[in-house]
Amino acid sequence: MKEIDHYNLLHNNTFGIEAYCDKFVEYGDEEEAVEIAQRLRLGDDYLILGGGSDLLLTGDYRGTVVHSAISDFTTRNVSGGVLVRVGSGFTWDELVRMTVEQGWHGAENLSLIPGEVGASAVQNIGAYGAEVKDLIAVVEAVEIGTGRKLFFGNQDCKYSYRQSRFKDDWRNRYLITYVTYRFSYDFEPRLDYGNIRQALEERKIDRPTAQQLRDVIIQIRNRKLPDPKVLGNAGSFFMNPIVPRDVYERIRADYPDMPHYTIDAGHEKIPAGWMIEQCGWKGRSLGRAGVHDKQALVLVNRGGATGREIVDLMQRIQDDVKHRFGIDIYPEVNVV
Repeated sequence: MKEIDHYNLLHNNTFGIEAYCDKFVEYGDEEEAVEIAQRLRLGDDYLILGGGSDLLLTGDYRGTVVHSAISDFTTRNVSGGVLVRVGSGFTWDELVRMTVEQGWHGAENLSLIPGEVGASAVQNIGAYGAEVKDLIAVVEAVEIGTGRKLFFGNQDCKYSYRQSRFKDDWRNRYLITYVTYRFSYDFEPRLDYGNIRQALEERKIDRPTAQQLRDVIIQIRNRKLPDPKVLGNAGSFFMNPIVPRDVYERIRADYPDMPHYTIDAGHEKIPAGWMIEQCGWKGRSLGRAGVHDKQALVLVNRGGATGREIVDLMQRIQDDVKHRFGIDIYPEVNVV
């Protein structure tokens, strides 16, 4: 177990915000997670941290930051596929790389998403028409306060778009130790989201292999998203709003070429990045905080920005989108 007082979180958040916590503790196995959970109490000031890719720190954290370093995995063959039980501290994209190489399918479109396995189960990460909820079978966790080991099935977690009970009513109640995913031996590529087909056509690929699809997803993400090591960011900052059909029709009357994705007969998803760009924010800055010049959904630290500066930019963008489109957009990242 690792315990450090007055710990600098600069390298534990991809925005590159310098902030300190009173104590940093890290568990390397289930028993250490139990020990930490028994020491913590509901209502205490503590923050459960993954890879820091979904986090915006607005100042020093006056409490304990808890991180998982569990990184082992086991596999079990089942009918039509394989169950992979992975430690919550395992790097998510390393898991995707491994499954593609092994011929275990379902995560290709989730390539290059930053962060760790534990956070994937909290955030219900998704990209290019895929969501991790469709792969998760079981989430193992330790209850804070009691140290009880618990198992949650997929349905228990109540997954929805970028949401789960771990992010909502179970927030800060559990330390996740393992996530079990079910991957398929059959490869069924999802190609109709974003510009995947266009990127494949550029490579003269009609029927991609899983590795080719992963390579294309990585290429697209690298074109659109800045490397956090070069330009601090947390990837997509805002969630894409899902609106009633009548709201979508109202906006489309003024913007007939507006991109959208049909959710069901009564709802459409409108890209937040498109609305932000229409408001003129793409490539602009507010002090040391800015909007990426290639993807308006990404807010960036142009160097030395504080979390408060990022929040000020976020609020300005929210106000402009609300004024122009009548739609509220909300951050996908956790603002602490």
